[in-house]
Amino acid sequence: MGGRSRRHGPDFLHTASPAGHIATMTPSLPQLRAMTPDDWSEVARIYAEGMATGQATFATEVPSWSEWDAAHLDRPRLVATDREQIVGWAALAPVSRRTHYRGVVEVSVYVGDGSRGHGLGYLLLTELVVHSEADGLWTLMSSIFPENEASIAMHLRCGFRQVGRRERIAEHAGVWRDTVLLERRSAVVG
Repeated sequence: MGGRSRRHGPDFLHTASPAGHIATMTPSLPQLRAMTPDDWSEVARIYAEGMATGQATFATEVPSWSEWDAAHLDRPRLVATDREQIVGWAALAPVSRRTHYRGVVEVSVYVGDGSRGHGLGYLLLTELVVHSEADGLWTLMSSIFPENEASIAMHLRCGFRQVGRRERIAEHAGVWRDTVLLERRSAVVG
């Protein structure tokens, strides 16, 4: 796709514990698995729920599967399921098509309305970090509205650092918004 390389890592199926540790299969805990194209309707629903908060993204419309697929790396793409229903997702997008930035990606983590505030975003982001390093990625970046304090705190818990604040970086719903730029530099890749 447009000269960028796609990353491929191991297939996986884990059950995540609320403490953020991978546990053995337990039916009552969320399970993390690789996202498939068949998951798109539920992933899109959760994306739309995030958009509706006004605190998750500058985007105002959910893209088609083909648009979203073209903009993100093949792996890692994660979904969290609870009783076989998708309740959250996480994926990575390249920040540049230039070869020397091939290991620098932007993080997306979304949790459905009914599942927020229980550590699911942390579980998804933690697993995303593990798989990104296995795939040779060295820098994860995230741009978050400063009002989204929970997301900023989650990223900091996962080893991200605040690089800075970009003032009035873009307009959202008729208002110029700031973003906080966070990044996580791998200690094992590069």
